[in-house]
Amino acid sequence: MTNLNKKHGHIALFVANVIFGINTPITRTIVPEVLDPFVMTFFRMMGAAILFWAISPFTKKEKVPPRDIMLFFFASLFAIVLNQTSFLYGLSKTSPIDASLVVTLLPIVTMLLSAIIIKEPITWLKAVGVLTGASGAIILVLNSNNESSSGSMIGNLIVLGSVTSFALYLTLFKDLISRYSPLTAMKWMFLFAALLTFPMSFNLLTSTNISQFDTSVYLRIGYVVVLSTFLTYMLIPISQKTIRPTTISMYNYLQPVMASILAIIIGLDKFGPDKIISAALVFMGVYIVTQSKSKADLELAKTGER
Repeated sequence: MTNLNKKHGHIALFVANVIFGINTPITRTIVPEVLDPFVMTFFRMMGAAILFWAISPFTKKEKVPPRDIMLFFFASLFAIVLNQTSFLYGLSKTSPIDASLVVTLLPIVTMLLSAIIIKEPITWLKAVGVLTGASGAIILVLNSNNESSSGSMIGNLIVLGSVTSFALYLTLFKDLISRYSPLTAMKWMFLFAALLTFPMSFNLLTSTNISQFDTSVYLRIGYVVVLSTFLTYMLIPISQKTIRPTTISMYNYLQPVMASILAIIIGLDKFGPDKIISAALVFMGVYIVTQSKSKADLELAKTGER
C-alpha cells in the first residue's frame, strides 16, 4: 500500500460511491419495514468489525501505539457513530428529500473546515467545481421526488450535524489514516463503532427475530454489510492517503446519480433530460475540483517564483 498514487485513490473513491449509490435503494427495501434503522446500523458496524478482524491475522501486522488507538476511537466517533446515528435520527424528523438536499452540503462544509483547520486554500476553481457538482445533485434530488415536503428545521439541522461530523473526520484525521493500512485503521474504528452502537440498539435487537427473514432479505443485508460497509470502508482510506478532503467529499455527488441509474434499470424511475444534465454537472464538478491547486501546489509555485 506504500506506492499508492492519486489515480488509485480516484478509482477507489469512484467504486466506493457507486456501491454507496446502489446501496440507497437496497437499504430502503429493508429499513424500516423489515429492520429498525438502529438495528441495521448495528448489523453494519458489527458485521464489518468481524470481517476486518477476521482477515487481520492474514495481513502484515502493524503496531498501533495507545495514543493512536485513542485517536481511532475519536475518528470512529466522527466518521461512523455520530455520522450514521445523527443522519438516521434526523431523517426520522424530516423528509427524505430535505435530508438528501442537506447531504449535498458535504463538499461545501468540508471545503470550509479544511480552509479553517488545515489551511487548505479555497481557490476559484475549487469553489466553481463544488457548486457545479452541488447543482447537479440538487437537480437530481428535486426531480426524483414529486411528493410534497414534510421536512422540519430540527430534522434538517440534525442531518447537517451528520454532514459536519463526517467533514470533520475527513479534515482532522487525514494524517492518522495515512499512517496505517486501510485494514488497520478500519478494524479499530469499526470495533469502537460496534461497541458504541450496541447499547443504542440492544432493546430493539432483542425483539428482532431474524429467523423469520427470507433469503432475499439475507442477501440484501449481506450487500449492505459486506459491500456497502466492509469493502467501501476499505477503499475510502486508500483515497485519504493521496487526495484532499474536499475532493473526496465531491464524490458524494455520484451517489444520487448511481441510485437514479439503478432505479431506471429496475423500473422505479424514468430516463429523462434532467438525468443527463444532473450527471454531466456532477462529473464536471468532480473534474474541476480535481484540477484545482492544493496548498502544496501553491506553496511550490511560490517557491519557484523566488
